[in-house]
Amino acid sequence: MQLKDTFESVKKASKSLALLSDGQRNEILNAVADAIIASQERILKANGQDLAKMDKSNPLYDRLQLTGSRLEGIAADMRNVATLPSPLGHVTKQKTLPNGLRLCRVSVPFGVIGMIYEARPNVTFDVFSLCFKSGNACVLKGGKDADCSNREEVALIHEVLEKYSSLFNLHSSLKDVVALLPATHEATGEMLNAVGYIDLCIPRGGRRLIDFVRDTARVPVIETGAGVVNTYFDKDGNLEMGKAIINNAKTRRVSVCNALDCLLVHQDRLADLGELVELVRLSHVIIYADDQAYVALEGKYPYLEHATEESFGTEFMDYKMAIKTVGSLDEALAHIDKNGSGHSEAIITDDEATARKFQTHVDAACVYWNAPTSFTDGAQFGLGAEIGISTQKLGPRGPMALEEICTYKWLIEGEGQIRS
Repeated sequence: MQLKDTFESVKKASKSLALLSDGQRNEILNAVADAIIASQERILKANGQDLAKMDKSNPLYDRLQLTGSRLEGIAADMRNVATLPSPLGHVTKQKTLPNGLRLCRVSVPFGVIGMIYEARPNVTFDVFSLCFKSGNACVLKGGKDADCSNREEVALIHEVLEKYSSLFNLHSSLKDVVALLPATHEATGEMLNAVGYIDLCIPRGGRRLIDFVRDTARVPVIETGAGVVNTYFDKDGNLEMGKAIINNAKTRRVSVCNALDCLLVHQDRLADLGELVELVRLSHVIIYADDQAYVALEGKYPYLEHATEESFGTEFMDYKMAIKTVGSLDEALAHIDKNGSGHSEAIITDDEATARKFQTHVDAACVYWNAPTSFTDGAQFGLGAEIGISTQKLGPRGPMALEEICTYKWLIEGEGQIRS
C-alpha cells in the first residue's frame, strides 16, 4: 500500500491523543479557531483557486464557496465544540454480579476515523474539531474540486498542532492526528482497505459516493448524507405556515442534503397550491408536477414541467422540486416509504392525531411536524457541529457529533474470582 506509512503514522498518533486532557484539547481547538480568523486571506485565496475551476451556474458552487462570514461561522462552531462536555470517560452502565465482579461500561474513542467527502471545504474543519475533541485521529479524503482549500486548511491545523506539541512538551508531534490523502480514486481505494489502521469510515456526499463506499469497503462504514427529502402538506395544513416552511426547506441552500426534493399535497388543497409555492417562485425553482398538480398550477407558475416517474425519489441538489398529489395520509406515507432515503421528512398540519401518526409511521432519522427539514444539522441540534447525517439504523442515526463518534469498553474488577 502506497499510503501505508501515512496510515501507520496516524494510528500511532491516535495513541498520543490520550495523553492530552480535555482542557488541553479545548485550548488547541480555540487556537485553531483563532488561526482560521487570522488566516482568512490565505484560506480564501486557496478556495478561489478551486472556485475558478467550477462553473458558477453549478449548484455545487455554493457548497464549495468559502467567504469571510462562513469562515467566522466555522470558527464559532469550533469554539462551541470546545465548550461542550467531553464525551469520553462516561460510565453508561454499571453493575455488580452475584459473584462479586464489578462491571463498568465506559465511553472511549474509536481511534482513527476515515472521512470521504466531496466539494465541502467546511467539512475539513468540522471533522477535525469533532474528532480531536473526542480523542480520535482522522484521515481525510476530500474531492478534487476542493483540494486547494482542503490542503490549506490542513496545513493551518498542522501549524497549530506543531506549536502545541512544543508548548505541552510532548515527546512526539500531534501533527499526525490529522492527515489529508491525495484527491484521487486510488487513495479512496487504499483508505477503504486500510484494515488495522482505520477503525471507522464515514462517507459524506451523494448516493453514488455512498453506494461505492458501502460496496467496496473492508473497514466498518457508517452511511451518511444522501437525502431524498419529502414534505407533506395535509388537508388541515396552515397555508401561511406552509408557504414559509416549504420555501425555507427548498431554497435556503439547495445543495445540502436536508433540502426539500418533493412536496406532497393533499388533493383537497390543490386550490391553494399556487399560493403555497408563491415564495419558491421568487427563487425560480423549477417544479415537476404530476397531472393534478400541473392543472392546478398551469398559468399560475412560470417554471412548470410535467413530472416523470424519475422525478420522485430524486435528490435534486438544485433549484428544482417535484410535486405529488395524494388523496390521504396513508398515500403520503406509502410514497415516502417508496421514495424516501431515511434522512428527513416533514408534515404540515394542524391536526395532532395526523401528525403523530405521520411521525410514528415514517421511517427516517428526523421526522418534523410544522417545521422545515433545513434544521437537520448538528449545530442546529445543539451538538456543536456534525460529522454527517447517518441514514442507517445500526449504530448512530441522524446528526452525528461527539457522542456518536465514540464507542465503549467494559472494565471488570474482581478479587480473584474463578469461573466454574
